[in-house]
Amino acid sequence: MTPKVKRRLTCILCADVKSYARLMESDETRTIGTLRQYRGAMDALIARHDGRTVNTWGDAVIAEFGSVVEAVQCAIEVQRELAGRNSDLPDAEQMWFRIGINLGDVMIENDDLYGEGVNIAARLQEMAEPGGILISGPVYDLVRNKLSVGFDYLGQQAVKNVSEPVPSYRIVLDGEARPAAARTDEPRPANPSAAAPMAADTAQGTAAGLWSRFLDLPARVKLAVLLIPFLFLIDMLDSADSLWFYWPAAGLGFYVLLWLSVFGYKKRQ
Repeated sequence: MTPKVKRRLTCILCADVKSYARLMESDETRTIGTLRQYRGAMDALIARHDGRTVNTWGDAVIAEFGSVVEAVQCAIEVQRELAGRNSDLPDAEQMWFRIGINLGDVMIENDDLYGEGVNIAARLQEMAEPGGILISGPVYDLVRNKLSVGFDYLGQQAVKNVSEPVPSYRIVLDGEARPAAARTDEPRPANPSAAAPMAADTAQGTAAGLWSRFLDLPARVKLAVLLIPFLFLIDMLDSADSLWFYWPAAGLGFYVLLWLSVFGYKKRQ
């Protein structure tokens, strides 16, 4: 009989080093030594916040926490500790981690974690800035009023191998304590004067999400998107009385839509 798969709800923290291959190419011995020191600091902070290091390979770290607040507080302390250490190093030797955190249901086998909950944390980590932290919507809902940091709503992010977009938030480590702008699926305020700044913040988060998706497109698709306004500009400068840009623009637009509808769908599978 196939053994029953164990599951549990847990908070997953994923971290890895930005430009690790470049650092290794520059000086393998020095990079491994720095990584060992930084991992030692991370392990100590994970243990202090009652977390457990699940796995490490290469430059990556996966840890789990029973408390969402402890997981996020640990990530904040990790980034601040490593930023202090990096300040003592030349720019070429600095090692910056990116961190993603998600609360989700996971499968357990031999103390390893698997499943969509881990996948989302790993994808958020990939989208984080060097030295930054991205958290999912469920994590934000539990920590937004419990930590003295700010949050920026980045919109609904498309995550590979996950059918639904993931609401994502960036933790502002050096900003004032404040909640993120309300998500578009939250109730709007009854006060019209309060709606304007909220709409502006939401639009900013949406724009950031769209820009991130644009950067993920293949080079040929991005080129097709950029050529459409370029052709319009050339047409206007040439002669506004004789419009011709819409014919090539229509072909480029059809190509982009075809890619998004066919190949973009396959990419999400």
